[in-house]
Amino acid sequence: MKKIKCGVIGLGFFGEHHVDTLKSISIADVTAVCTRREYRLKEIANNYNISKTYTNYKDLLADAEIEMVSIVTHVKDHLSITLDALKAGKNVFLEKPMANSKEECEKIIAAVKKSDKFFMVGHICRFDTVYALAKEEIDSGTLGKLISIHAKRNLNRDYTVIPLKTISALFGDGIHDIDLMLWYTGANLKSVYAQTLNTRPELPYDDVGWAIFRFDNGCIGVIENIWCLPSNTPYAIDAKMEIVGENGTIYINNSGMSYAVIANNKIKYPQSTYWPKVHGEKRGFLKEELEYFLKCIIDKKEPNIITPEESMNAVNAMRIAEESAKINKVINF
Repeated sequence: MKKIKCGVIGLGFFGEHHVDTLKSISIADVTAVCTRREYRLKEIANNYNISKTYTNYKDLLADAEIEMVSIVTHVKDHLSITLDALKAGKNVFLEKPMANSKEECEKIIAAVKKSDKFFMVGHICRFDTVYALAKEEIDSGTLGKLISIHAKRNLNRDYTVIPLKTISALFGDGIHDIDLMLWYTGANLKSVYAQTLNTRPELPYDDVGWAIFRFDNGCIGVIENIWCLPSNTPYAIDAKMEIVGENGTIYINNSGMSYAVIANNKIKYPQSTYWPKVHGEKRGFLKEELEYFLKCIIDKKEPNIITPEESMNAVNAMRIAEESAKINKVINF
């Protein structure tokens, strides 16, 4: 069986999930990891039995054995690392958001077109069963013309202290739902009006965001991102969506509430769909997403569940939404 030698760049919370998940995929061989933090590098290498460790990502890219890299760093570093990885002849899986701006995304797309390697941005929701089923239902025509989509993706305040040092709630999680809305409607964006709030001034980015989008087919999309839910919130992600068409409606409750644990005078809903571990092995939609990309490399098939251009459109939409909130005005696309 063909195994692809993989390297993971960035070993924060989600970077470790990438390492753990790739280790569970039969066609992946995680041979190298990279982070600037030496103590973290040693910890991950020991925990996952990885022989090659790097504190400089360029040294990892110079390793001729590595065929694919998974980039799980802060978004501000995405552009330079991705361009260097493609130049080094690596297949690239890049975690969302694709980059900091539309202009940076365009540079990545230009580099991808010059390369003979495969590239994909990790928009995990496209691999989530309920969101993918909704896409099929919409495409079947049973809902008729879409007229409204309302999405919420809210988090416990304790989980967001670190992310809010580098990214806003609206950009960090809103990008999931604007991508889904663009996917579902097949339309272009016409305008956006957004409002944001920072409930913790000691953190540099706003932890509350609302955005109202108008699509050029008439549909209205509302995105809600609140990253300051109380510490005793029982679920990891409060994710819900309502899709209203002229002839029907889809309701999605993706907060993981089908699995509840009651103990120590508390109820909680542990995350059980995106990256759970069962019988000692990783499962879930992150695994499906990474395995899909690896199979594309082996089969020499361009990834088409999401394209780089679609990833760029999501980045552009949320950056313009942030600008709308900043100037308190509707912005036309």
